[in-house]
Amino acid sequence: MTLYTSLVQPFVEFGFMRRALVACLALGLGSGPIGVLLMLRRMSLVGDAMSHAVLPGAALGFLVAGLSLPAMGLGGLIAGLTVALLAGLVSRFTSLKEDASFASFYLTSLAAGVMIVSLHGSNIDLLHVLFGTILAIDDQAIYLVAGIASFTLLLLAVIYRPLVLECFDPGFLRAVGGRGSLYHVLFLLLVVLNLVSGFQALGTLMAVGMMMLPATAARFWATSLTALMLVSTLLATLAGLIGLIVSYHLGVASGPAIVLTASAFYGVSVLFGRSGLLRRFFSQPHLSN
Repeated sequence: MTLYTSLVQPFVEFGFMRRALVACLALGLGSGPIGVLLMLRRMSLVGDAMSHAVLPGAALGFLVAGLSLPAMGLGGLIAGLTVALLAGLVSRFTSLKEDASFASFYLTSLAAGVMIVSLHGSNIDLLHVLFGTILAIDDQAIYLVAGIASFTLLLLAVIYRPLVLECFDPGFLRAVGGRGSLYHVLFLLLVVLNLVSGFQALGTLMAVGMMMLPATAARFWATSLTALMLVSTLLATLAGLIGLIVSYHLGVASGPAIVLTASAFYGVSVLFGRSGLLRRFFSQPHLSN
């Protein structure tokens, strides 16, 4: 097997592979920076909770229009924003912390979504919703994913400075009259939008993997925020490319292959990264006088 037949031929011969690759590239461009900000804001598990929160909305969209991405995407967006709003209100007006509030709502959402699909659909439909069907993605879905990625990058460029300031020093932003809560809501909107674009490809259970695994792997290679976002985006797109190639040659599901590839990047980074385990335990001690 030559390098061409291994890496290039699947995308040359099959249109569904090209569409899946374009979708992965768009997902990487949108999810990479969002994952870094989630990590730096210590909201990684909140992102996981939000990915499950879109499930009941996607399930209701499935009931109305079948496996229609616009209907499922709109339902998932409404459900995700509703859970984020309710969890924020509960944590603000009660003694319950935000992470516990999100956990309670996401478990309820996950159970409700699975119940809805199970009652009114087949096991195949449930698998499509939970684990995605990136190889069956169509042009309409690509336009949606690419549109969300473009909107994400544009909005991040507009709110980048106050969003970063709210991330690292929210007290200072409040002191100078900044509207930190507004930027927090806009950021949650971007998180939900990227999860909605990702569930068609990776399913609601693994959509957050395209965000968090490349971001956490990038932390071992870069220190500045710009470099973190660039490395995270690069690793996310590479995970999509390699995962598609692995799934094609081994005949395995594409979504798990992509997420496991991103997990492999994370494992390599933990061992060999600039701040990884090998450098920490086997670095040469500094000479002293």
